[in-house]
Amino acid sequence: MKYNFDQQINRFGTYCTQWDYIEDRFGERNLLPFSISDTDFSCPPELLLTLNKRLQHGVFGYTRWNHSRYKTSIRHWFKNRFFSGIKDDWIVYSPSVIYSISKLIEILTEEGDQIVIQTPAYDAFFKLINDNKRVLSTNELIEENGAYSINFEDLELKLAHSKAKILLLCSPHNPTGRVWTREELIRIVLLANKYNVKIISDEIHMDIVLAPHSHVPIIDVADNIAEVYVCTSASKTFNIPGLIGSYMLIPNEKVRNQFLITLKNRDGLSSASTLGTLATMEAYEQCSDWVDELVRYIQGNFLLIQDYLEEHLPMLSFQIPQATYLAWIDVSNLPYTSEEIQDALVHHGKVAIMPGVTYGHSGQGFLRMNVGCSRSKVLEGLRRLKKTIQYLESTPK
Repeated sequence: MKYNFDQQINRFGTYCTQWDYIEDRFGERNLLPFSISDTDFSCPPELLLTLNKRLQHGVFGYTRWNHSRYKTSIRHWFKNRFFSGIKDDWIVYSPSVIYSISKLIEILTEEGDQIVIQTPAYDAFFKLINDNKRVLSTNELIEENGAYSINFEDLELKLAHSKAKILLLCSPHNPTGRVWTREELIRIVLLANKYNVKIISDEIHMDIVLAPHSHVPIIDVADNIAEVYVCTSASKTFNIPGLIGSYMLIPNEKVRNQFLITLKNRDGLSSASTLGTLATMEAYEQCSDWVDELVRYIQGNFLLIQDYLEEHLPMLSFQIPQATYLAWIDVSNLPYTSEEIQDALVHHGKVAIMPGVTYGHSGQGFLRMNVGCSRSKVLEGLRRLKKTIQYLESTPK
């Protein structure tokens, strides 16, 4: 292996959300965190070299994203990784994926309109829908022995509602790790078109897809049938969310112009992060091999979890996901509530793993464990999970 993903880097003292501020979310310090979905991996060395050279320059003035290199790097990434043909004109900068989604909802809908999401779902979706004064409409995924599928009958009912205006898709899906097939995406697009519902697709996990699965950008299957918007970033893949920067694909020229006016004139955010913009371009131009090794390493982490649970915690169930670096672990066979499990994880196991109920009611009975980290950290987290279960089993109710 060319790159060292086993390296453990001390992130304390870097104002790191996952390590320095774990107490904010779990109420206790000194926990081993598997929570916020960034990774503990160093950026690719090629990327670090480029950033270091830029730092030596010493001037970090206002930076423009709207130029040919930025757009070409993104277009080539989509062509080389997904065999997807996108146009330069579609590409617009945004500070974050959540900002992108929020602004599209603002532009495309009115207060009181319904936004359809598939649950369990990334918890930020709930907040941005509610705080934009839109109405949440849930299409609960079907779970069978750890495998998730779309309830298309229910999805059609939700999209058919007169107030349904947007389907907020997560592709690949967080937290279940499903990679939607081309056939599934075509069905989604046809339903959205039938009921005149627009699709916003959060594809931020698009690069972390395990073989033999492959990501299909929804824009590839829309083919002018439905109105679709893709929101994504290099941040999850290359662990650069702190550098700030994402982008969108907006084929609709009118909506694209509305967004750019909002970004620049109303919100004053059109000047991009110098390092974030450079990092995106360099990552997409130089670091494809690093991503391939990253995915293989994460797959090894998932295999470790599967083997460990089978040997030490057979009452827990885990299916290796098709994408993301998030292990979705079924703890529903344990005779304890989510609150009891979380209390024991924090106070006795000294480990921070997200409760599935964070991602909606249908996440009840699951844990979401971020394994974008060294294998030794994953193993220590599993040992602490085992210690937690042993404590619960030894404590009379």
